Amino acid sequence: NYNPLANDDDGSCLAPMVNLFFSEYAEGSSNNKYLEIYNPTSNTVDLSAYAYPSVSNAPSTAGIYEYWNDFDAGAVILPNDVYIIAHPSADPSILSFADETHLYLSNGDDGYALVYGNNPGSPVDPITGGYVIMDFIGDWNADPGSGWAVAGISTATKDHTLVRKCGITQGNSDWTLSAGTDSLSSEWLVLAIDDWIDLG
Repeated sequence: NYNPLANDDDGSCLAPMVNLFFSEYAEGSSNNKYLEIYNPTSNTVDLSAYAYPSVSNAPSTAGIYEYWNDFDAGAVILPNDVYIIAHPSADPSILSFADETHLYLSNGDDGYALVYGNNPGSPVDPITGGYVIMDFIGDWNADPGSGWAVAGISTATKDHTLVRKCGITQGNSDWTLSAGTDSLSSEWLVLAIDDWIDLG
């Protein structure tokens, strides 16, 4: 609902959407889990108009989130920088990079989206809720079993680290296309468990 001609803020105004996307994800040993979001622009981005809603295993309603996860109050991503959401009990080397913590990060089979828009108040689809899905890790469609395949590697979202390929410059609301079917078609590199060398 961004309107560049608006001259009065009634509380519903949003800044224009910025092309943020997931750049890294880890589901490692113990609670060594995180999401990394990249800001490819030269501007600082206020995250109050964004969220990372999720489902736990099989969604209550296919295609609709179960939990709306807002960013911490005052959260921003600096220009050409990343924002890291980590499990509060993650390894200290992960927490040293973390901008906020979130207790319920994925066990490999929980889909997360990066969205633009305000919390609709109850789980609804994007058109009804007025939000935009910018990117996915996993999806909200069904329980994938232990995890989703990525780059032809089965259950790659469990016990692995995923790093977005350097040539990717925006998110993808189609997880099937993003995950790909092999190393060439995938937007992701699949690394071994607890490989955090690229974090940050």
